[in-house]
Amino acid sequence: MGEVRPPVPPFTVESATQKVRMAEDAWNTRDPDVVVRVYTPDTQWRNRAEFPRGRDEVRAFLQRKWARELDYRLIKELWACAGPRIAVRFAYEWHDDSGQWFRSYGNENWEFTEHGLMARRFASINDLPIREDERLLRWPLGRRPDDHPGLSDLGL
Repeated sequence: MGEVRPPVPPFTVESATQKVRMAEDAWNTRDPDVVVRVYTPDTQWRNRAEFPRGRDEVRAFLQRKWARELDYRLIKELWACAGPRIAVRFAYEWHDDSGQWFRSYGNENWEFTEHGLMARRFASINDLPIREDERLLRWPLGRRPDDHPGLSDLGL
């Protein structure tokens, strides 16, 4: 049977919302070993101009990402769900090694196996340079606090 990562499809709005928050929490660890566990061993990605395949390539991609995107904080929000698929919108803030801050906006399309592992992830992302005083995602590094506003609440 293999690994199972509840909730599993078919998704309801409630179970998809839970899955989205679990993904957000994993990504906010900035730990590639934590993040890759939610993907199938042969997962397929599109992330900007990169197309990692499998957990090892995804892990290497994430290591490069978080070596460049410092003090990363992310919020994800459910956009839609049907059967084994979830659409998400997100924003995250980070700075580079020169101290320039960015807000990255995007959309993701996810497809899951019957066991709740993500088999495919397609992301479209745009980066907006921002000043430090324009930042909106200011919680301590790690999981976003439950009482912190979400994307819609922040007007993003």
